[in-house]
Amino acid sequence: MTQAPSSLVLLHGFASTFDHNWRQTGWVDILADFGCEAPEIDLPGHGSSARLTDPLAYTDLEAEVYEALPTQSPLAAVGFSAGADLLLHMAVAHPQRFDKIALLGLGDNVFETGDTSLFVDALENDAEPEDVQARLFHRLARSTGNDPVALSAFMRRTRHPLREEELASLTCPVLVVLGDRDMVKSADRLVATLPSATLVTLAGVDHFATPSDFGAIDATMRFFGLG
Repeated sequence: MTQAPSSLVLLHGFASTFDHNWRQTGWVDILADFGCEAPEIDLPGHGSSARLTDPLAYTDLEAEVYEALPTQSPLAAVGFSAGADLLLHMAVAHPQRFDKIALLGLGDNVFETGDTSLFVDALENDAEPEDVQARLFHRLARSTGNDPVALSAFMRRTRHPLREEELASLTCPVLVVLGDRDMVKSADRLVATLPSATLVTLAGVDHFATPSDFGAIDATMRFFGLG
């Protein structure tokens, strides 16, 4: 049986912070109960990290986050949304560093670049947008104490989608957790492409509710042999 990790990397979502995504939702305390540490990592442009406002400052985003990871190897890691996307890119680039990874709020959007203009406008303007999803990001950026201009630059960076042949080379176990009301509509292609992936679907859960959902927490803890 695989030994439970003594440390679990947690990478938060866009416009959030480590504190908002993982401490306030109970993850840090639950992991501590199992004797598992969670190093505090804020993504570039978020939380306690430098809040740079030039999109070019985020050109080497994956390398910067990779350098912030603990030095031990292999690593067990969880990512939510943008954090999950970064985690998957890092695992593809450095497969030897990761033992198991869990991806929350991520799915077949890994194969796409996506149009971020709606969310960029929501961040750069004081008025709340009419679009519901854009409005949620507008509010989240401000309620978490982040700098909307830095977040806009983060989102306007050049992001490279993953290819199926890249994902097919990632052999470590992967857990994909997605709510059936998530704005990411499906993870079927992602799960089918990964050699060792398991999908957990959360009934009645949308994107933003995923980190605090008990089903997401329970599935992730079980996946890593915690509890």
